[in-house]
Amino acid sequence: MPYIFKLDAVEWLSNLADESIDLFITDPPYESLEKHRKIGTTTRLKKSKSSSNEWFNIFPNKRFEELFIEIYRVLKRNSHFYLFCDQETMFIAKPLAEKAGFKFWKPIVWDKCSIGMGYHYRARYEFILFFEKGKRKLNDLSVPDILEFKRIWQGYPTEKPVGLLEILIKQSSNVDELVADAFFGSGSTLIAASNLSRRYLGCDISNSAHEHFIDRLKSQES
Repeated sequence: MPYIFKLDAVEWLSNLADESIDLFITDPPYESLEKHRKIGTTTRLKKSKSSSNEWFNIFPNKRFEELFIEIYRVLKRNSHFYLFCDQETMFIAKPLAEKAGFKFWKPIVWDKCSIGMGYHYRARYEFILFFEKGKRKLNDLSVPDILEFKRIWQGYPTEKPVGLLEILIKQSSNVDELVADAFFGSGSTLIAASNLSRRYLGCDISNSAHEHFIDRLKSQES
């Protein structure tokens, strides 16, 4: 399949041409997940209780700077970048993305409509950091900064609802533009892009991600 690749995310990005991507959306397996798994406040790594998929290795915080430099380079001028992360990773990622050249607008809140694991005020949300390269208007200024979509139960680890990704893609791209995801995981970003007649490129180093996405495409075709 020519539109998906199995490489380290930064290595893959380094092979893409300057200013070749119209919109970037991604959800790295961030470092804080491993910390919370060790103290028993998440099952989102290694073997998920709600999934048969093996979880792949984390993307360490120390690599965010090189990741953001590459994402900034491959994005076209006047484009948007969305990064899914938790409240801990946000404080690390935001200044590094700004250092790479991005303008930070705000965190969008994904309300999952049901609580997850944890001890202190159990989380039912995740952040989507909204960055801009240059200046690009959102396509619909009436969309709120809290997006309500029920979490995916018993799906691929950290799977995102396709409808949630479709909102971001509708807001920040047009038909036939190119959407990219360096950690495509379940493939929701790629499916959403295809649903909206956008082209897509995706990368993931995990065998499970590729197997899951290909099976997902086959099930849509049948």
